[in-house]
This record gives sequence, structure tokens and C-alpha cells, in this order.
Amino acid sequence: MPNANDVFDLFYQGFKTFMNLSKFKLPAFFNFLSPALIECIFTSSALPISKSFSTGYYKALNIRVALIGLEVWTSQDLIGVSDNPHSTLASFLSWRGKQLRTLPNDNAQLITGRSFQGTTIGLAPLKAMCSDFQSGGVNTDHSVSAVGVAATMAHEMGHNFGMSHDVPGCCQAKAEDGGCIMAAATGHPFPKVFNACNMKELKNYLNSGGGKCLFNLPNTRAMYGGQRCGNGYLEEGEECDCGEEEECTSPCCNANNCTLKAGAECAHGVCCDNCKLKSPGVLCRAASGSCDLPEYCNGKAESCPANFYLMDGSTCAGGSAYCYTGMCLMLEQQCRSLWGKDGRPAPDLCFRKVNEAGDMYGNCGKDLYGKYRKCNDRDAQCGKIQCVSSATKPLETSAVGIETTVTIGSKKIMCMGTHVYKFTQGGEDPQGDTLDPGLVMTGTKCGEDSVKSNVAVPECNAKCHGHGLCNNNHNCHCDPGWAPPLCDQRGSGGSVDSGPIISNIDLLLVLVILPLVLFVVVAAIGLWCCYKHKLRPQKTSSPPPVPRYSSK
Repeated sequence: MPNANDVFDLFYQGFKTFMNLSKFKLPAFFNFLSPALIECIFTSSALPISKSFSTGYYKALNIRVALIGLEVWTSQDLIGVSDNPHSTLASFLSWRGKQLRTLPNDNAQLITGRSFQGTTIGLAPLKAMCSDFQSGGVNTDHSVSAVGVAATMAHEMGHNFGMSHDVPGCCQAKAEDGGCIMAAATGHPFPKVFNACNMKELKNYLNSGGGKCLFNLPNTRAMYGGQRCGNGYLEEGEECDCGEEEECTSPCCNANNCTLKAGAECAHGVCCDNCKLKSPGVLCRAASGSCDLPEYCNGKAESCPANFYLMDGSTCAGGSAYCYTGMCLMLEQQCRSLWGKDGRPAPDLCFRKVNEAGDMYGNCGKDLYGKYRKCNDRDAQCGKIQCVSSATKPLETSAVGIETTVTIGSKKIMCMGTHVYKFTQGGEDPQGDTLDPGLVMTGTKCGEDSVKSNVAVPECNAKCHGHGLCNNNHNCHCDPGWAPPLCDQRGSGGSVDSGPIISNIDLLLVLVILPLVLFVVVAAIGLWCCYKHKLRPQKTSSPPPVPRYSSK
């Protein structure tokens, strides 16, 4: 069994080996002006491993994987690792949730030498990137080739990013070249590329508000591999870092020593323009929805602040839904994403009838042993989502529609659910490698007083004095004209996290100069009116005529 240092070196070598595997140019739909960053933890169980993960796969999507932790369990497993991928995943995600307190991370992946049941070599939740509870996956060390587990981990992380399995016509890569990463089954050679279908699903996930954690800069001191000029990360002692000399295209940065060129204030980032810092208050990241918050340049840093959003549990959609990880999660929204624009939630009876079965087509998820759980009447809407739509098949590329008919009064209603099959030579594999995309998403209000995963409604907004709302750091995001941290005094707006909405100069203009100018203008108008009034000709009235009397 290799020791921890050997495993670290294997991972590091794998990072360098696979850095140039990507074959796609930067997708035009991304507005990442610098790569999005996944702060990732890799964990290996006590069983021997000797493989590594490739950042090169995600380089094609303008996403960089920053390895901030690698933990090797050499004496014993710290979680229950078994041949059941579902129980192993549940245990690992629970472990990760506890580690967030000491080592914040965006995603964690487990590599184990134990084989899973059937043909499963990995398992991950769909659309879970950045989730405190579900952002991660489990992977078996299944091949003597280092590319094997790298491809598996890229595949499972793809599910976290909202990518489902490829359907016919998506993958244009030749089989002899390895095919595509998100194929339902892989062989040898192992896949190395994402395709246009994957990119479209990633775009939809990001546009819906997913991936909120990808915009903050990683803790470079914690990154594996040590600090080094040329690694593309701005680290202590560096003024800039545009990568290796042969790949640096920055006109502001000296690649050989990571210093700024003469006259440059900055080199990278959305708050840097032509080597100069943008003014404070310039919008650098707009809100992506009702649960997201905008961020602004602060005039001191070249990077936009980390992405912030309303605290989980804040109400949205007029109080009919809750915010969760920056998204307003509604049954209506999920039905539209599954069935198209006219998709909408089915009547309650559909949810109750389907989800009380506790089978693969209707359930409230799986327990630690991978068995389907029946839903109770009160939480039936927290299970497999049921919709009505004119569509004949779901938009989810790997899903099929499951139809159930119920009668309400004299009217028959077609309840439409989804299911993802994974076929093997022996028939359907009930395990698959993703958690069911047809389940109601975590954080959704799925009953009168019920929220999936019990996301608590916060009581934080009271401290914002009616002039702001709490963000996910429990800090007030103040309305324009009110100052953080408590929005109880006049000021720039924004928060201590996301920067000022307006700059100090603009604030001086709004609060001092503009009122003064208005006062001068009003005073001048008043004086002019008085002056005009004095110049106006005065009308005088003659005294009444004195009566004259004549003597007779």
C-alpha cells in the first residue's frame, strides 16, 4: 500500500499529465471572464489506490479544479464504505458536510478500491454542485490505467454540474478515440472530451442559478502542489500570474517573474480593464435570479467578489417558494425543466398515488441500504415529481416518461413522471450512477409547512432595519442609499461581502453635492421670481372723485 506522500505525488503528477487533454474551445455562452474555480477535496479509503484526476477535462469548459485537500485513510475508513454505492455515497456526503466547518470546499470526491454492486463504478447526485449536502461523488479505482479513474471522476462531477448521460447523436468523438465523458458506459480507451449536449446542459444549470460557489478565489495556501509562479493562481508575493510563459497572453503581466508590467495596476479579473482597476461600484456580476445578489468592484481588487445570494430559506415567488443555494426552487420550475414551457405540477392526488408505491417509479428517495422509501400523504410532494404537459417525452436526455392516470370527479388526469434506466447485458441496472433527476429537488417547498431537507426559514432579516435582506453569510445586503453592515444609516448600499453599489465619489454626489445643487437651483428660481415681480409695472387706483356742489 503506498504511503500518503506517494499518493499525493501520484495525484500531482496526474494533474500535470492531463492538463492538456481538452479539445474544445471556450464555449461562447459563458460569461466567465476568468475560469470558474472548483475548490475540491479528494479522499481515498484505506484500500490501495494509485490513480489521479484530470483538471484538463474541465479546462475545455473554462472551469478549473483547484485541489485544496487530499485525505488518505491509511489505518481505517472514517465512513462506512461497502459494495452498496448508495449507502457509501450517503455516508461520504454526510462526512463532507461535517468537514465544511474546518475546510470549506465546493465539491468532494471519494476514490475507493472496493468494487460496487453490478456494473456501477461511480455515483453522484445530479445538479448538486455547491450544495452543502450533496456536492460530491464516490468512485471506484477500477482500472490499471490512471486515465480510468480520472474519466470516472470527471463523469460523476459532470452529474453534479447537471449533465445527464449522452443520448444517440450527442457524441461525435470516435469510439477508437475513447468517445465522450458523459456516455452511459465507457470502455478502453477512456473518454477525454465533453460534447455540445453536455455544454448545453451545463449552460442551463448555470443559468438556472446553479454553481454559485464557483466564483470565489481558492485559498492558495491550502492548494496541493505548493505556491509557484506560473501555475495561474495569484499567490502571496505575486503581483500577477498568467500561467507558464508559453501560454501567457496577458499584456499586463511578466510571466517569467509574476510581476506587473510598467504602468499596470492589475492583470486579470473582471474588475481590471486595460491593466487598470475599475472604479468602485461598477457592476461585475449581475444577479441571475430573484434569489441571487449582484456583486460590484471595490476599486482595490482586480477580481469580482465571491458570489453571494439570499440566505437559504428566504421566501421567493411571492412567498410560494424558498431560496436554496441561490435558486428559487418551485415545482413549477422543475416541471418546466423536465417537460418544457407548458409543464406544471400535477394535482396532489397524482403525487399521493404514485409516491405511496415506494418503487422505482414513485418514492421519496432511497434509504442507506439503497431501498426505495414510500412517501406519506403529508410529504408526497417531496418524492417523485408529477407534472402535466402536452409534451410526449421529457427534455432530460436520459429520462423516459412514466404515465399514471387518476380520476378527479369525472375528469381523468394524466400524471407524468420520469425515470432513468441504465441497461446492462443482464437487463436494467437499478443502481445507475446518478441520483434520480425526477425527485423533487432539495430545498423545494413541497407541502404547506414542508420543505425538502428541512431548510429552516431564517430570522436574520430583522437586523437589516427594513432596508436590506440577509445573504448566505448572514450579513445584510443593503438597498441603495443605506450602508452596511446593518442598513440603519445612509450609505452606499450593498454588503460587506459583495462591494458597494455606488462608489464613495458617487455617494458624495448623491448625499451632499446633488442636494446642494438642487438647493442652489431652487433658490435661484425663487430669487428670479422675486426679481421679475419687482420689475412688473405697479397699478395704482385713483381716489374717488370729490363731489361738487353748486349754489343756487
